[in-house]
Amino acid sequence: MLSRRHCIANDLRDRITAGRLKPGERLPSEAQLAAQYEVSTATLRSALAVLQAEGLVDKIHGKGNFVHRSLRRITYVGGSGTRPPQIAADAALRITVRTTKIRARGHLTALLQVSTGSPLTEFLCLKYEAKSPHSLARIYVPRDLAPAAMLNEPSMSHEAAASFAVLLPTPANVRETVSARLPTRDEASTLQISSALAVLAITQVTADITGRVIEAALLVLPGDRADAVFTNNHAIDEGRPER
Repeated sequence: MLSRRHCIANDLRDRITAGRLKPGERLPSEAQLAAQYEVSTATLRSALAVLQAEGLVDKIHGKGNFVHRSLRRITYVGGSGTRPPQIAADAALRITVRTTKIRARGHLTALLQVSTGSPLTEFLCLKYEAKSPHSLARIYVPRDLAPAAMLNEPSMSHEAAASFAVLLPTPANVRETVSARLPTRDEASTLQISSALAVLAITQVTADITGRVIEAALLVLPGDRADAVFTNNHAIDEGRPER
């Protein structure tokens, strides 16, 4: 005999697959569902956890449970020489960029190899599909490298932010670290994803020819829609043997 949580999960799954619950639709509150199925809130949450693990339901902190809505996939293009983090272009997606003046603290001092309190500029980049957040990037640059005009613009177009990259020194070394982990509460809230959904976290550190770190970028991609492609070109000696 099936447990109550699996009976509830089966019923909600049937309603989702039959289209009675639409993608992106918010489910009734956990208290309402518990009353509807005549179970405790703990049992109801256990049933929802089954559907969350299957990718059918997304739990968004502070907002509730939603029927999972498939978004177009993200392809992260990495590899030597990439700067800043690049995501395959898609005209259907839009980007917002917000700049903030901050001071280096904690892990940023290590990433940028600067002392605590050093002035930095943070570029917070959010990519959207319609109204749904699609990916998140935080880019940090020593403030003396950021053009003054940009420091006075709290928000800017993607095109303006992209043009900033050509003003930085030519990169000589780019190091990328990729890991899969659960999102922080802030990341889950910003991306409107379940805190149980793994994300692809990419850290990219760029240095110039002197070895100075000129940029550190932290990219977070929801794991249900992300692919990463890394390409390295190797020189091939095509010289002919002597006769």
